[in-house]
Amino acid sequence: MESPIDSGVVLITGASSGIGRALAHEVARRARALVLVARRRDRLEALRAELAAARPELVVRVFGCDVTDRAAVDAMLRAVASDVGQVDVLVNNAGFGDLGVFDLSEWSRTEQMIALNVTSLAYLTHRLVGPMVSRGRGAIANVSSGFGLTFGPGMASYIGTKHFVTSFTEALRLDLAGTGVRVTQICPGPVQTEFSEMAGNFTGLEPPAFLSISPERCARALVRAVDRGRALVVPGLVAWFVVYLGVFCPRWLLRLAYRPIARALRKKQLAVRGAPAAPP
Repeated sequence: MESPIDSGVVLITGASSGIGRALAHEVARRARALVLVARRRDRLEALRAELAAARPELVVRVFGCDVTDRAAVDAMLRAVASDVGQVDVLVNNAGFGDLGVFDLSEWSRTEQMIALNVTSLAYLTHRLVGPMVSRGRGAIANVSSGFGLTFGPGMASYIGTKHFVTSFTEALRLDLAGTGVRVTQICPGPVQTEFSEMAGNFTGLEPPAFLSISPERCARALVRAVDRGRALVVPGLVAWFVVYLGVFCPRWLLRLAYRPIARALRKKQLAVRGAPAAPP
């Protein structure tokens, strides 16, 4: 069966950088139209110019839209339907993380993260999947995380949102079985993007280079998964091993291994904030 990417309309959220930007370049060779959505419209315009130069016949529409704003999303979807037609492939890529122990986090940022990583993903999917089912063709591709399959310290809310994405995607795939709509997700480990900076990395540490992959490699893996109708992919051999080590390792052992890391994170975060460390 032909992939819905081919000659289709592909909508990508979080398209201004990182995985979203790489995905735009990856599918631009095959799609009829690209709809690129992000808050930073200036970056989207620059990306549109690059794509147009590489393939002038490609239709590219950009929307400087906050996908947590439901009214703005509704207006954007109406404009898309009027301009380029029904969306064939939705890539829910927009999202961010927040590094730090939960009780020291800012609630406003946590709430914003849940709204972006969870609510906006579910709402966009709900708005677009019905017409795909009616046409018997389409794809929902969700960008989750390796942490959507396991857990760790210092990112409780982020990990919780990615567990929602992973479970939601698996259940949605079952719901849509036999409809002609493909549902897939990618659960990468560290990717060389702005994620660490946006997450407020106060540790000064970065994932080891051998564990990280480029956004281009991540994008290629997701596109292949959509083409083949796969349910889930963890790109990168080393990341795959680490993620599944966490999946199959007994939880009590993971808790034991992570406890000193969690304590070190709390101590570091308190030191950065200038607060006295809690007694041992």
